[in-house]
Amino acid sequence: MTEIGIGIIGGGYMGKAHAVAMAAVGAVFNTALRPRLEMVCASSAETAEKYRQNFGFARGTDDWNRLVNDPKVEAVIIASPQTTHRAAAEAAFALGKPVFCEKPLGATLEDSRAMVAAAQASGCVNMVGFNYIRTPASQYARQLIASGEIGEVTWFRGEHTEDFLADPQSPATWRTTGMGNGTMGDLAPHMINGALALIGPITRLIAEVETVHSERPGGTVTNDDQAQMMCRFESGVMGQMFFSRVATGRKMGYAYEITGTKGAIRFDQEDQNALWLYRMDGPDATRGFTKILTGPAHPDYEPFCQGPGHGTGYQDQIIIEAKDFLTAIDQGKSIWPTFQDGMEVNQIIAAALASSETKSWQDVADF
Repeated sequence: MTEIGIGIIGGGYMGKAHAVAMAAVGAVFNTALRPRLEMVCASSAETAEKYRQNFGFARGTDDWNRLVNDPKVEAVIIASPQTTHRAAAEAAFALGKPVFCEKPLGATLEDSRAMVAAAQASGCVNMVGFNYIRTPASQYARQLIASGEIGEVTWFRGEHTEDFLADPQSPATWRTTGMGNGTMGDLAPHMINGALALIGPITRLIAEVETVHSERPGGTVTNDDQAQMMCRFESGVMGQMFFSRVATGRKMGYAYEITGTKGAIRFDQEDQNALWLYRMDGPDATRGFTKILTGPAHPDYEPFCQGPGHGTGYQDQIIIEAKDFLTAIDQGKSIWPTFQDGMEVNQIIAAALASSETKSWQDVADF
């Protein structure tokens, strides 16, 4: 059993989630590498000290350069705003340190490509934080599709819908400023990543992106509220996706439907411990979707609980990410999703934004 010093840039919502995950992952998954919470970075020395005490880090700082360059920090987690991702990742890679970066990978497609290049040049382990696709149910869905259980896939529909800005009287905040904080920068990457994981590469798309509430108390909204997209996958599968932060009534609407020639799959993150499977066999009178409750027979479930149907939660997804990151470091080889995978999501978003602007189909390869 070997210790590894972890540095986390950002101690807010996701920074805390990663700190908790790193504190728990060794006990949950019995990892070969055992994380040591070495340093946390925040926007001020006072905040850094608060995070240090609350999360159990040895030290805190308000300078991410100090964190990255510290010899006791052997792996870096970036959970700070998108505009900081590129510089921090490039600095860590230059020192030969593995990097886990929250999505979206870069603030721009150019940043993402530069980060991929830096990762490849360094040969360091790299990973992007797409946690929702790691639920035991969605991992099982990937297995079912790959095994041919539902036959040849013919259609995909995905969404990531929430309602935290559905009320037009909700005040303007940092979320309503800058494209990186809009729906296409915040919610869309998760479902696009899910679509790529479940169905494969997207070659062409047409999209509409819009701001529903352009004015809010306290300011003008400068980013998007919702978007819809039709696409063609490399396999020929027809697909459509919808993303929204103004979807009244939806709290965690990461959901998808997949139709095949022998069956179909449905999933909704608001019931994340269940997968609905239809098999086109047996008498017509007994056919129908079967609700499968996740349990020890499904990927990454048993380390949390030995009881089927007892369920896993949001924090457990982050612990699974931590396990994958530590495993990749231990084995010296990156595990999906890598920076390249994160860049491909940004590439699709760039194509979608251009499509909305020009009102035309776009080839993803052109971006």
